[in-house]
Amino acid sequence: MERIIIIDDNKSTTDALTQVVTEKGLQALTAANAEDGYRLYKKNDADLIITDMNLPGESGIDLLRRIREEDDSVPVIVITAFGTVESAVQAVKLGAFDFITKPFSVEEIEIKIDKALTTRRLALKNLQLSLENAYLREEIGAEFSEIVGDSAPMRRVFELIKKVAPANSPVLILGESGTGKELVARAIHTNSPRKSKPFIKVNCAALATGILESELFGHEKGAFSGAIRRKPGRFEIAADGSIFLDEIGEISADVQVKLLRVLQEKEFERVGGTESLKMRARVITATNKNLEDLVRQNKFREDLYYRLNVVPVRLPPLREHKEDIPLLITHFIEKYNHESGGQVKGIGPDALAYLQNYDWPGNIRELENAIERAIVMSAGGQIVPQDLPQNILAGQAESALQRPRQADDKKRNLTAMVEEYEKNLIYNILRESGGNIAMAARSLDIKRTTLRYKMEKYGLLGYDF
Repeated sequence: MERIIIIDDNKSTTDALTQVVTEKGLQALTAANAEDGYRLYKKNDADLIITDMNLPGESGIDLLRRIREEDDSVPVIVITAFGTVESAVQAVKLGAFDFITKPFSVEEIEIKIDKALTTRRLALKNLQLSLENAYLREEIGAEFSEIVGDSAPMRRVFELIKKVAPANSPVLILGESGTGKELVARAIHTNSPRKSKPFIKVNCAALATGILESELFGHEKGAFSGAIRRKPGRFEIAADGSIFLDEIGEISADVQVKLLRVLQEKEFERVGGTESLKMRARVITATNKNLEDLVRQNKFREDLYYRLNVVPVRLPPLREHKEDIPLLITHFIEKYNHESGGQVKGIGPDALAYLQNYDWPGNIRELENAIERAIVMSAGGQIVPQDLPQNILAGQAESALQRPRQADDKKRNLTAMVEEYEKNLIYNILRESGGNIAMAARSLDIKRTTLRYKMEKYGLLGYDF
């Protein structure tokens, strides 16, 4: 049961707040002054503190300072008399979650409590995810620290990496763009006996055929116009390490022939040279294309395909392991907070819902870009829908209102579809009105009490609109 500490020297106020709290199924602890309230805070794990600004002896502001020196996670709501709002604003600047002025309505204090507890729950959830991230990194090794996931599909990828890493066989990593193919290639290298040797990567799609050949195999002085000195190629530089050829499906027929020889004969010559050099590096390749289709279309050599596809590693698209999204979000928040000095502590439940309902055609890379943007745009301590890219917001709204997929039709009925539409409509109207229930009720042409009932029904109370 969630616990709320109420600190106020006015017994009628304390009794009223206690009644509100207990009727919501929460535990209320009360104190009449700051010192007693502080002792309750030290003795109990509070989920929320509600304190009056003016207390006998130590003030509510002083109490807030003491609590914030020890804990910045427990929300504090400050109660102030009408006319002293400036002091309440000062309290918010010092770390108070919110303030409320006397006299206040039951509905108003309920909304404030719901918002504070929702934020508290989310903060605890984000903390749990951070600990899970740390646990996963420790469990699977620091070498996988950039590959985040605890779903069954990602667990299978981790197990496969552990199996193939010690070998010398070529590895072909398959997956859509943005699924993390380079991270997996690096993890294979860093978990192998070659981890102290070079890891050389080449983006085959970014280089024209002539340039790619020179990059891979090197060239001799005078081999072509502009070759003013000998240049070692990537295979030569990789030496006893690993070479990662990304977008292998893009290489030309000429380069395919030469790469096949390297894999078969374990040797190559620099462009314009005659000296044979030994190829000692492990070859790891990746593609987002279907190489079997390219083989059938005579666009990729069948013999080269079989040479590369000794050990295939297939990466799932993000839409197939959405349960990893909260872990990935926490990972990216930590990453970009560290890089930019940001202070974002987590993501709000409404923003999280948008991200979990989106199909992610750009996969993990698109999610990372969305979180980086959200951290830049965020004006508070957590990511809210306004911080997300418009295409994600639009994508969620469309998927929420469109006809359910055929596979889901057996589980859906008319009532469920109507309720889903109604929930989405109410959410959007509340967001447009900045969370103002009266304004939203007028827009929807329903009573305020009816809107509040529906908000509670759909779990929208406490959202930061």
